[in-house]
Amino acid sequence: MASTEELKRISVQVRRDIIRMVTAAKSGHPGGSMSSADILTALYYNVMEHNPSTWTRDGKGQDVFILSAGHLSPAYYSVLARCGYFPVSELGTFRKLGTRLQGHPSVVRGLPGITQASGSLGQGLSAAEGVALGKKLDNDGHLVYVLVGDGECEEGQIWEAAMFAPHHGIDNLIAITDWNGQQIDGHVDKIAGLGDLRSKWEAFGWSVVEGNGHDFDDILRAFAEARSMTGKGKPVMMLMKTVMGDGVDFMAGTNKWHGKAPDQEQCDKALSQLEETLGDY
Repeated sequence: MASTEELKRISVQVRRDIIRMVTAAKSGHPGGSMSSADILTALYYNVMEHNPSTWTRDGKGQDVFILSAGHLSPAYYSVLARCGYFPVSELGTFRKLGTRLQGHPSVVRGLPGITQASGSLGQGLSAAEGVALGKKLDNDGHLVYVLVGDGECEEGQIWEAAMFAPHHGIDNLIAITDWNGQQIDGHVDKIAGLGDLRSKWEAFGWSVVEGNGHDFDDILRAFAEARSMTGKGKPVMMLMKTVMGDGVDFMAGTNKWHGKAPDQEQCDKALSQLEETLGDY
């Protein structure tokens, strides 16, 4: 278990990794990766029951994580590497020809830590429900976690999955929404409008926890609360308020960096705001 100060240091390094990866690849999605970095850091370092040395894709005997919002892969890859799933140096191959670190997580080349390839937005929640059902059938008491975006929640399949899980009593599932208010076309509320997101999930039969996705004390509190709600007949949704591009002043709070890579000058400016804490790859 890492202290909150240790988690802060790790997440700063994760943000450095994200910036360097997308800059070198000249493509990628830094905005949402930055907003979800703290959530993923807390999940992998302090919350999930997992072991990189014994991990297998079938997820037996461990908690499972699925990234539904697959374009957030830079944050996911960084956290996996920093946790020991594969060499940190491999982050330098992000989006390069032949790499295991595809733009969206893939299982084709067997990258450790990747349980499910990320398909079109909206599909990951359904996949996570299938894994959770499998664990129940296997009498495996571990949990399944899945991260979705709030822009992704404008996809119809999300709400089909929202109906399915409580109907089938999938109560070993914790979904997390990276609630940064932005998507590729602008502010979420101006595109389709999610309205009262908590009330929506509750109306579909989910237990709901809200939290601040950039405050590690609150993130850990929210995860503890969510875990305490499992096993009681309902899936759990964590609505975590975040800021797109968090950690770099010129990226924060705008959809401009949803799917745009910095140039080298912008990269250097961003890195000057993020202290190297664990050593760059």
